[in-house]
Amino acid sequence: MPEAQPIAPSPEQLEAVTYNEDGLVPAIVQDDATGHVLMMAWMNAETLAQSLAEGRTVFWSRSRQEVWRKGDTSGDRQWIRSAAYDCDGDTLLFRVEQEGDGACHTGEYSCFHRPFGA
Repeated sequence: MPEAQPIAPSPEQLEAVTYNEDGLVPAIVQDDATGHVLMMAWMNAETLAQSLAEGRTVFWSRSRQEVWRKGDTSGDRQWIRSAAYDCDGDTLLFRVEQEGDGACHTGEYSCFHRPFGA
């Protein structure tokens, strides 16, 4: 099993994150080894702090209105290898080591498995 690698952001870095009117920020998750985009989910300030402290992705489920630790039920955990925020502070990027079958709840490795025009 991969190991957690917590990240210790500065208070200024956390303050630079801009949340929408619902208190959420989009988080893009990318495979650290391949660069493939695996998924996009939402985080609030609490789940961002938890993700960085635990070294694995923790999201906010808009449909269930609850904290969602990726892989707690499926075993398909994501171990954070790096984390960044964009120039406007309104989008997060996590490079992860994907454990298990993949990121998508459908069983696909990536949620972006349905190309247009194919």
